[in-house]
Amino acid sequence: MAYSIQCQCGRVQGRVNRPKNINRVTCYCRDCQAFAHFLGRSNEILDPQGGTEIVQMLPKHISFDQGGEYLACMRLTATGLLRWYTTCCNTPIGNTLPSHRMSFVGVVHNCLESSDVKLDGICNSESAHVNTAGAKGDPKPKPTGQVKAIIRNLLMILKARIDGSYQQTPFFKVDSGLPITTPQILSSQEYEELINTV
Repeated sequence: MAYSIQCQCGRVQGRVNRPKNINRVTCYCRDCQAFAHFLGRSNEILDPQGGTEIVQMLPKHISFDQGGEYLACMRLTATGLLRWYTTCCNTPIGNTLPSHRMSFVGVVHNCLESSDVKLDGICNSESAHVNTAGAKGDPKPKPTGQVKAIIRNLLMILKARIDGSYQQTPFFKVDSGLPITTPQILSSQEYEELINTV
């Protein structure tokens, strides 16, 4: 089954096509919280304890039908993840590793969920809870499923390297290995100011 990807204003639209292996993760790290604040949409992205729901899969399963010119990415630090979003309405799309050879994307729930589709329908497995030390309030969520999620991701990445499907990605120019758009990298001062809002 294919699922729709759409930004809030509808300019960016795409599909997730039949992923066989996916992980469902709620991440409570301060960087994911900072990204939500960077977009000015923390109330919509984060749960009450600062968690971001993410569906992890191979980029080959994602395609964009329209609005590709509105895709942008940023890095909180020079060595951080590429965090993709839309410039038209600041909808988060997902996080990728800096190299397309490490084939992986964590799709943020906002672009997958709609009035008709919920994450439970896309991925009915229980969500792993990771980086729970960064969660807000007490008691903090218990870390669960992290080792299993890491192993499944490593196996997905390895398989994509072996069969060459890592070259199927909407986020990178495969011939050069560069992202389709130049990432915005925050300065250390910008990062410090942003992380202080978390």
